Amino acid sequence: MYLIAGLGNPGRKYDGTKHNMGFDVITELADRYNVPSSGLSMKAMYGKAVIGGEKAILIKPLTYMNLSGEAIQEYVHYYKIDPETQLIVIYDDIDLEPGQLRIRKKGSAGGHNGMKNIIQCLGTDRFARIRVGIGAKPEHWDLADYVLAPFPGAVRETIDASIRDAADAVEMILQGDIDKAMGKYNQNRKKAEEM
Repeated sequence: MYLIAGLGNPGRKYDGTKHNMGFDVITELADRYNVPSSGLSMKAMYGKAVIGGEKAILIKPLTYMNLSGEAIQEYVHYYKIDPETQLIVIYDDIDLEPGQLRIRKKGSAGGHNGMKNIIQCLGTDRFARIRVGIGAKPEHWDLADYVLAPFPGAVRETIDASIRDAADAVEMILQGDIDKAMGKYNQNRKKAEEM
C-alpha cells in the first residue's frame, strides 16, 4: 500500500494557485484512474486506487499547507505505511522553473513550510518527493502573495503539462522505477520530451 500526498490549501479561493500544485497532481491521478472521493478522514480528503498494479491511497491534507504533516502522520500510522518505501509527497517549488520537476528519495525541506512540518511529524526526511516548479517570485512581491496567486495565462499550458508529468512520475515510482523517473524528469521539460 502506497500513500500519495499532494500538498495544498483547501477552499475554492486557493484552486489553481501556485501553492496547490500537489492537490492538482492528486486530481490528475484521481481523474486518470476514476478514483471516487471516499470523503474526509484523518484531516484529509482521500480516495483509494490501484496504480501500476499497486494499491494506493491518494490524499489532500485539509490542515492548510503549514500543518500538512498532521494528516500525513495519521495516515502513516493508521495504514502502517513505511515512509521510506511507501510514501510520495508532491508539492510546489519556487526554486524550479515552471514545468520542471525534481524527484528525490530523501532530503531537507528546502524552506518549504509544508515539508518542514511533515519531516517534523514523521521524524524523518527519508521519503520520496516530487517537487513541481512554479518559478521564483518577482522582485518586490511578498512570497505568500506570490504562491497564493494563480498562474498567468502564458504559462498555464506548461504548468498543465508538468502536472501530467508528475502523475506519470508517480506511476513509474509505484512500478518500482524511482531511479528511472529521476533520470527522465530531473531535467528541463524540453530534454525530457526528447527522450
